[in-house]
Amino acid sequence: MMPALIETEALTKTYTLGEMTVNALQGVTFTIESGSFVAIMGASGSGKSTLMNLLGCLDRPTSGRYWLDGIAVEGLDRDQLAEIRNQKIGFVFQSFNLLPRMSAMENVQLPLLYASGDTGNVNERARRVLELVGLGGRERSLPTQLSGGQQQRIAIARALINEPEILLADEPTGQLDSRTSAEIMNIFRELNQTHGITIVIVTHSDEVAAYANRIITFRDGGIVADTKKRTARSETVASFPAGVEVP
Repeated sequence: MMPALIETEALTKTYTLGEMTVNALQGVTFTIESGSFVAIMGASGSGKSTLMNLLGCLDRPTSGRYWLDGIAVEGLDRDQLAEIRNQKIGFVFQSFNLLPRMSAMENVQLPLLYASGDTGNVNERARRVLELVGLGGRERSLPTQLSGGQQQRIAIARALINEPEILLADEPTGQLDSRTSAEIMNIFRELNQTHGITIVIVTHSDEVAAYANRIITFRDGGIVADTKKRTARSETVASFPAGVEVP
């Protein structure tokens, strides 16, 4: 059994919208072990995106406990939350969130501007993670010169630049066609299986969830199913450069 990377206990999140109270999460308890590949599924309004915001230290629970790699997150102040995000978490979003006037390499380097401590050779680190996602040689390309799948590869490389323990991906294939989606999911699978990075993906897609080894399904702010699989979906659409390692 791998050690727990994420632990939650009775997490709740309540929003007040005018005179209406929305219970987005209602007493959610679960554990995710280091090295897992987990898909979080559910209809719109089920609570999965709210959960992702809490796991990513972008928001605080109304009540309950959350430990990330043994650190009690719910009690951290703003600066401490920013530090733990920068040190342990990489984010990948549906909309890529790239700066259009910056090259691929410059976009990837952005998180290092906020990192504390020694960031090492910034250019070399960015080059390595771009190679890792199959974009070696495209360092100078602007996002507008690249396909949607290539832009999402840049976003994944950017998420990897600080050597996170966990990648949180919110609908990462939502703007991509089926073939490109398979390529992107193979990248996540490779990062998980070869490099041991914990992957948590929010998705509406059964095909995307099939790549995970565990599927947690939400409805009305709670977990209604938690299924672990012995094997995940296998595809060979994407390929990776031989001998490339996470810096």
